[in-house]
Amino acid sequence: MNVNADLHIHSKYSMATSNKMDVPTIAREAAKKGINLVGTGDCLHAKWLDQVKRLPESNGIFSLNNTSFVLTVEIEGAHRVHHLLIVPSISKAEELRERFMKHSRDIDADGRPTVKLGGAEIAEYARDAGAMIGPCHAFTPWTAMYAYHDSLEDCYQDLAGYISFVELGLSADASYADRISELHRLTFLTNSDAHSPWPNKLAREFNRFEMPDITFGDLEKAILRKNGCKPVLNVGMFPEEGKYNESACIRCFKRYTLQECLIKKWKCTCGARIKKGVRDRVNELADLPLAEHPDHRPEYLHLIPLAEIIALALGHSSPYTKTVQSAWNELIKKPGSEIAVLVDADITSLGGDPRIVSAIRAFQEGKVIITPGGGGKYGSIELPVGGDRDVELECYTGGTEETPAQRSLFDYADE
Repeated sequence: MNVNADLHIHSKYSMATSNKMDVPTIAREAAKKGINLVGTGDCLHAKWLDQVKRLPESNGIFSLNNTSFVLTVEIEGAHRVHHLLIVPSISKAEELRERFMKHSRDIDADGRPTVKLGGAEIAEYARDAGAMIGPCHAFTPWTAMYAYHDSLEDCYQDLAGYISFVELGLSADASYADRISELHRLTFLTNSDAHSPWPNKLAREFNRFEMPDITFGDLEKAILRKNGCKPVLNVGMFPEEGKYNESACIRCFKRYTLQECLIKKWKCTCGARIKKGVRDRVNELADLPLAEHPDHRPEYLHLIPLAEIIALALGHSSPYTKTVQSAWNELIKKPGSEIAVLVDADITSLGGDPRIVSAIRAFQEGKVIITPGGGGKYGSIELPVGGDRDVELECYTGGTEETPAQRSLFDYADE
């Protein structure tokens, strides 16, 4: 069976996260999106773990209505490097909590705890608990493995061989990561890092796995590509949409080439710092001139959330207008979910406003115009010239892995 999974989100117990990130709301909104399996996030937080414990459990999977959950947590270690752990059971989550508690001052205050440990020590704890581990949003410049390390071994040392996946993050895709040959053995994950449950946040990036059933064991086999289980699709945003795709000033957002950055010693003309972009960082790390995808690498489909596509098509600057929400509800009614509309349905049979159908097709075919982001400012997208719309939509996606989340209309429209 095909299983759509978003394995990295946060609960209401993480900093700067919507208080609507509770189990019932996440389950309901995941079903609307077409997500079968969601990472709980924050599974070392006592209050959140207590809520997850109340759900029916089987083979490491917790269920509410038609949505399944697997225990996950994001941990910030040395140098602010973030790691994603996928945990097999409540007892192992409690074991990890006890061990990490000795190295953390905020494990009860923040769902994404900070620990005074390096990557190798965190990986050792994960291995001892039978948990899977990999770097979160591996290329972003503030809190990523490749922001502070030049290789997996540099970060995880003797435990580098235990790492089973790498999460690409919003500012990278497989064409970036597969220029680094040390990553070829690893499964790539594309997750939302959602801080609110609404359709343009939850599962804005997701994975599709082929696995016989939704169990922790089958998920582990899919990520490790064993016994016929495997990833079959990555869906994510265009890397250029990310806040840090290009090197740019963190104050005025003026973009620079890498050579210009070196000449200016990473100081903008306005006096502020120039932040190195993901594209330039990949160019530094890459040992291949072009991406070489291993045979196991699935297709990477570039999309943005359906509500944002509708807003572009109809000329609305926000995906939260009543018109956009009405169109969204109408579109998903027959196929049953947003993912069915964007990935699986025959768009010619969708009906509805032809401007929206045309916009969906433009995204599926990669025929959109993107102004890259940089320095902390998201990129922007336009539909191609000749379409019905010339409205530009800033690719604002709320709080992400790249910087602390911001409270705004886009994060908490209904709060």
